[in-house]
Amino acid sequence: MNPPLAWPRRTAGHRSSPPLGGTHLPNPATRYTEHVTWQRQFRYRVILGVGCFVFAYTVLAAKLVDATVLEPIKPNPLVLAANRPDLHMEIAPPDRAPIEASNGQLLAASLPGVALYADPAQIRHAQRAANRLKHVLPDLNEQTVLNRLRLRKATFAYLDRSLTSAQELAVNRLGIPGLYFQPEWIRHYLAGRIAAHILGGVTPGGRGVAGVEAYFNRRLIDHPREPLRLSIRLGVETVVHDALAKVVREYDARGACGIVESMSGRILAMVSLPDYNANDFHNAPRMALFDRCISGNYEPGSIMKLMTMSMALQSGMFHYWDRVNTTHPLTVDGFTIHDYEPVHRWLALPAVLAYSSCIGTSRIATALGPKIQRAWLHKMGFFKPSAIQMPGVQPGLWHARQDWRLLTTMSVSYGVGIAMPPIVLANAVVAAVNGGVLYKPTLLARTPGQPARRGTRIMTTSVSAVMRRLMRAVVLSGTGTYARVHGYLVAGKTGTAQVVDPKGGYYNSLNNASFISIFPAPDPKYLVYALVIHPKPTKRMQKFSFGFTTGGFVAAPAVGQIIKQIGPMLGVYPLSGQTLAQENKHFTLSLAPTPPPGQRALGPNNPFPRGAFRYAYVLAHKKPPHHSQFNRYAALTALRRVKMALPDQLPLPEGAWPPSRQAIALDRDGRQHGVEQNIKAARSGLS
Repeated sequence: MNPPLAWPRRTAGHRSSPPLGGTHLPNPATRYTEHVTWQRQFRYRVILGVGCFVFAYTVLAAKLVDATVLEPIKPNPLVLAANRPDLHMEIAPPDRAPIEASNGQLLAASLPGVALYADPAQIRHAQRAANRLKHVLPDLNEQTVLNRLRLRKATFAYLDRSLTSAQELAVNRLGIPGLYFQPEWIRHYLAGRIAAHILGGVTPGGRGVAGVEAYFNRRLIDHPREPLRLSIRLGVETVVHDALAKVVREYDARGACGIVESMSGRILAMVSLPDYNANDFHNAPRMALFDRCISGNYEPGSIMKLMTMSMALQSGMFHYWDRVNTTHPLTVDGFTIHDYEPVHRWLALPAVLAYSSCIGTSRIATALGPKIQRAWLHKMGFFKPSAIQMPGVQPGLWHARQDWRLLTTMSVSYGVGIAMPPIVLANAVVAAVNGGVLYKPTLLARTPGQPARRGTRIMTTSVSAVMRRLMRAVVLSGTGTYARVHGYLVAGKTGTAQVVDPKGGYYNSLNNASFISIFPAPDPKYLVYALVIHPKPTKRMQKFSFGFTTGGFVAAPAVGQIIKQIGPMLGVYPLSGQTLAQENKHFTLSLAPTPPPGQRALGPNNPFPRGAFRYAYVLAHKKPPHHSQFNRYAALTALRRVKMALPDQLPLPEGAWPPSRQAIALDRDGRQHGVEQNIKAARSGLS
């Protein structure tokens, strides 16, 4: 049994609890004591915590001072090298090396760009997307884009590979799902149409497909940091381009070709019209892509007479004071050869070239014969493609050896029945006037420290000097008078060639007009050649050309304007006053020169040189003489002189060439070499 409830016993200092159900009132003194105790404990704890932090940071600071100041710990050099910023970081090279002109002007360069492509599977509304793209990219072909966007089985399709930054931003703002951007290198041609055929073009992937871009494709890709420097002068190229474009407009011509070449074979300008903008290569018309300077075969017309003259002089059988019969036309196998402006008299060689006599050159070529003619043309490079560094170089057109008979020998002598690209003809004429050295044409500039180019000597310097005087007479007194330029001694030759029709004949009213020149004539530095294709008599030029479309009226004035503008660019300045008069007087060659003392010129009483081929007698309706040993040696000597080619050496080795009467006349020492020595040299087996 539980005891009864009782109140607890009271003790001192203790206040008993109130009865059950009552209210307990805390003692104020007790609460104050507890509060003071808590404050003291909190203060001690704060002081202890702050002290610990101060101690810890003091130790840490001391350790840092010791590690960085007193005894610093050196970091690992490899770690430093990895974290050090590279201040010499190089930008990634472009995909192709830049192309420069000879003076360092930039012609072609690759710049960063953006390509736009699409995932057709992600394009829900192809028509709408194509319309919106056309709105921000006006040059885009909407139908082509639409066709590519509808390639549902494809996951990648290029839409444009040459976006600018602004175009990229505009396309991005369209927010069309399925369109993406890709960084690419874009080839830029800073001159546009200028030198377009020389530079060529590249594919969107950066592979060269034309011009030097294709020829030097591997070099441009393998060495992207090394610019390819060409021999082209951009200013000269522009002058030639504008002059030819003007002639094409004036005569409503089909096209034109222009070449400026130095006497060492470096090409300073090469223009083919019509042309194209190199930045838009893939949209250029097919006709504009055709390079007439290296790929077109054209009959040279009367410019080929320069080859006939140089061949005749080099052979030693003809000399500039000799005369040939041009009194009447020549008829062979039903074909009649006549002169455009007949003079009906015997002409010396300067007059034959100045008056552009087809009859005279025919008689010269037939006296030399087809064997000598073919040997000369082969040596001058007419029977093989040009060595210029361009793709698409074409070989010329000529008759086979078995078909090279009398009529071919005659027609080829004045530029009919043979065709070649203009670069081949220009390079051959350079060799005829630069002192007799044949160089391979090149588009590359000379690098600093590079030795002078070496060529092949194909004629004597004396023959080359005579050729320059003969060409000067054409400009002073012949068909090239419209090529005169005040202050410059210009020499040249006109050319007018009929155009071959599809049936193998010739059009009666369609021709090509050309003019080839050198300046300054006494010591030529540059050759300028212009060919105008299919010029037409226009009302605009009626008062000047009187309806004629010959080389003298069409091409010669254009060449004169080109020389006038490019001369100062190339450091060749016009002469004036007494200097000009003296140069003209010294360099002028009479159209009827007098033979040197002791020399007998060919003429009415002496029409055939010793060793003349039988064709010459056939034209004169005479029986060829019996081939004596003397005539055979004369013919052999002529052939060997024509075929001979030596490494370019200055001075020439003594006795390198069998002497001729031409060399005797121009020999300042006055040394006499007889015909017997010519025969002796021929017997010695020189080749």
